[in-house]
Amino acid sequence: MLLVKSSWNDGETFRLLPLSEDCPYVECIYDPTTKVFVVISRIVKTTLHMLPKLDDNGDPAPLKTARKNGRMVKEERRQIETFQEYYVEDLDAIDAIIDVFATNNSTFDYKKFIK
Repeated sequence: MLLVKSSWNDGETFRLLPLSEDCPYVECIYDPTTKVFVVISRIVKTTLHMLPKLDDNGDPAPLKTARKNGRMVKEERRQIETFQEYYVEDLDAIDAIIDVFATNNSTFDYKKFIK
């Protein structure tokens, strides 16, 4: 995987991008606001999500009063296939993952993004 400079929520960060099809991960990204390193694997799982219910025009169907969660659109539970994600908070574990998977870890200064 290749370490690259990136942005996240209006801030600078770094990502790891796969260099080949046999890489076990789709992407890795460090979120500097929460100080969490997110690893997205190629493992696909089915999860349930609440999604806006659409009207005949494909627009979210509005509600007359807000729901308990504050949303003003009708929602329905749907099964969606998503990639398995891992959230790493330990700095030593983040270093270990980068040491194993990043091909340019000796030349890219990712630690400047971890404050």
